[in-house]
Amino acid sequence: MLFRITYRLFCGVAIACALMPVMANELSPENTLPSFAELQAAGAVIGEIRINVQDIFDPDDPKEHNFLFRLANTLHINTRPDVIRRTLLFKTGEPVSVRLIEETERLLRANRYLYEVSIRPTAYHNSIVDIEVSTRDTWTLDPGVGFSRSGGSNSTGLALKEYNLLGSGVFMSLSRSSTVDRSSRQLDISNQHAFGGWTDIDYSYAKNSDGRRQSLSVVKPFYALDTRWAAGASASQDNRVDTVYNSGILTGQYRHQQKTAEVFGGWSDGLIDNWTRRYSVGLSYQTDTYELDPALLAPAQLPPDQKLLSPFVRYEVVEDGYQKFKNRDQIQRPEYVAMGFQSRVQLNRALIGLGSTEDLWFYSSSVSNGYEILPDQTVLVSGALSGKHGGGRDEDQLLSAAVRYYHPQSERATFFASVAGDIAHNPQSTEELLLGGDNGLRGYPLRYQSGDKRVLLTVEQRVYSDWYPFRLFRVGGAAFYDRGRAWGGINPNVDNPGWLNDVGVGLRILSARSAFGNILHVDFAFPLNSDPKIKSFQFLVKSKVSF
Repeated sequence: MLFRITYRLFCGVAIACALMPVMANELSPENTLPSFAELQAAGAVIGEIRINVQDIFDPDDPKEHNFLFRLANTLHINTRPDVIRRTLLFKTGEPVSVRLIEETERLLRANRYLYEVSIRPTAYHNSIVDIEVSTRDTWTLDPGVGFSRSGGSNSTGLALKEYNLLGSGVFMSLSRSSTVDRSSRQLDISNQHAFGGWTDIDYSYAKNSDGRRQSLSVVKPFYALDTRWAAGASASQDNRVDTVYNSGILTGQYRHQQKTAEVFGGWSDGLIDNWTRRYSVGLSYQTDTYELDPALLAPAQLPPDQKLLSPFVRYEVVEDGYQKFKNRDQIQRPEYVAMGFQSRVQLNRALIGLGSTEDLWFYSSSVSNGYEILPDQTVLVSGALSGKHGGGRDEDQLLSAAVRYYHPQSERATFFASVAGDIAHNPQSTEELLLGGDNGLRGYPLRYQSGDKRVLLTVEQRVYSDWYPFRLFRVGGAAFYDRGRAWGGINPNVDNPGWLNDVGVGLRILSARSAFGNILHVDFAFPLNSDPKIKSFQFLVKSKVSF
């Protein structure tokens, strides 16, 4: 009898030990399942892919379980699972790829109608892994009244925007705005996944106080690093009034009518050894006509009319070097930063024989790269060069460069510095480089300096708090110093020719749970140069996409 009891006890313990891994998988799969890196190394194949679209607010979280949040969940139409599914770069039956899973998360997070994205394995058996893609929506209806102030000038707006129409991922906007340049009524529609794939359709129409503008584009882009082909067409027309400024004062205006169109096709061998190279050919068209208006103050010089019809070639190279950070340009949000080398070069040839007003070469190029100079300290470098050559005239050229430096001091503080510069050779009056409260020199009026050269230094001590008021907003702040100058050109700065400096402090508020989650900047800036013609401080309110 004792032998039988001992034997049964031994068998029971043995069976229980054998079943423990299975039981653990059933009870807490996130703690026992292999990581995606381990699954890839084991040669696992993707099985079922489950899409889990969650409400804006989590009813299981006591801090989000109240009447208003439940009402928002009820009124909001969640993103359709098929919208999430067609963004995925991996499919059932394919081997597990950590790179594709990470790139999918990056693409999903780029959608403003998603607040959280999580991709994890849920079950693993017989070398097959089931995956859950879990997302949490944002509030996407924006019936907003907008106000911003910079450089001593106000801008206002009234808009009704829906970033995820009926859960389809379609963006639609009706807006009315007023700026220092014009008032406008505008309609915008955008669908990045038309026809059930990656075709991007964008349409915009604006009726402005000084003219009209509309544009249409249909593009199948190089949406991922391994995309093999792209194609598209676009067209636009714009009738507006352009303005020339000197020392922040309007010195001339004229009417500018512009029409553009482009068609292109591109191909790529995909991602090879962490590098993607893309090749495109196409045809572009642009006309610019300029007229004096008797009702407007005439400028000193009117740009010449121009018509350009030009074939072009384009080359792009992208290094797969994206990294995820937190508390850099956002507040308590994951940020994907391109730390790898990226470059784009395009060369156009306009010919009189094709209908152009002159034989002309024009070109554009850009380059960027990221470096980790010390642990957790990063530098992002970028540059761009564009210009026109030929036609029996001096070459028009614009060279731009920028360096951004991030030094996280803790989880809640980052030191940031940037230097940006531009040089324009033989610019038209519409191409002058401006500097003032609306573009970086926060202590000074709108478009305070102009020229064909520009430099701006910005230094900020950024703070990211854990304060999460009403579970709706993320809050941060900054103390800053700006130093800059614009000089040269056809309209010299007689009244303010030197370097300009300002200091200030600002509040940053991120609307975290909404699709229109830009960061509201509220700044007080104090100019350090004694110019009696300007105010002793500037109060700025502006919405930006970053800190």
